[in-house]
Amino acid sequence: MSVRTTVKSIQDIMRQDVGVDGDAQRLSQLCWMFFLKIIDDQDQELELLRDDYRSPIPTNLQWRAWAADPEGLTGEALLDFINADLFPALKELPARGAGANRARVVRAVFEDAYNYMKSGQLMRQVINRIGAVDFNDLASRRHFGDIYEQLLNDLQSAGNAGEYYTPRAITAFMVERIDPRPGEILLDPSCGTGGFLTCAIRHMRERYVKTPEDEQALQAGLRAVEKKQLPHMLCVTNLLLHGIEDPSFVKHDNTLARPYISYGPSDRVDIILTSTLLPSKNL
Repeated sequence: MSVRTTVKSIQDIMRQDVGVDGDAQRLSQLCWMFFLKIIDDQDQELELLRDDYRSPIPTNLQWRAWAADPEGLTGEALLDFINADLFPALKELPARGAGANRARVVRAVFEDAYNYMKSGQLMRQVINRIGAVDFNDLASRRHFGDIYEQLLNDLQSAGNAGEYYTPRAITAFMVERIDPRPGEILLDPSCGTGGFLTCAIRHMRERYVKTPEDEQALQAGLRAVEKKQLPHMLCVTNLLLHGIEDPSFVKHDNTLARPYISYGPSDRVDIILTSTLLPSKNL
């Protein structure tokens, strides 16, 4: 089954659930589930590459432990686990040690997340479809990334949720004009679903990233803030899909809540790319 067919089948299943009302709720539900699968696939890859790597998510809460078995938890038992065990634990996930940043990412994603589905049987069907996607396979990840962009585009028709999404023709044009490079500090102070960030990442990888050091400089230079929970979760998942190992730089906060006078030299950035401010360099 192709990734596109998988996503369509997931949407068809979720439409049968009485708890999911409309595109925005459906996308929010899909996002936290995709997030857990993506970060678990990434964790398993990092565990193979690094002897000292440990996932910040407790073993019993990792996707591989409770979701990977197609004949595993279902019905009321699955709903009870998700509502009583999974969500409360991830909302309070301690951030300490080497995995502190990734723990903060998980905690921020689940801080205001919600399980809308009411049928454990339908949820098991959705989980099994998601489990069929291997996010460590580069071709599948890129293909799913394109589909994810279409899902984000669909937000434009989901009430006022379109405010989170800037059309990719606009983000791509602005990134091309600004021409960010690895080593520069790039900030999106109202990043929404991460369109400017992902366009900038693609732009730099295609033009300037030639060595692992270039990639490291690219990832180290990204900064972002998003106030609302849904786009913040969508943005973090989007960045994981684009191969960002530590998206903890995406702050779940309000840029305008901080007075301008409090900013100092350490807050200086080279580029601002956003849909609410004019793009500029060397601010």
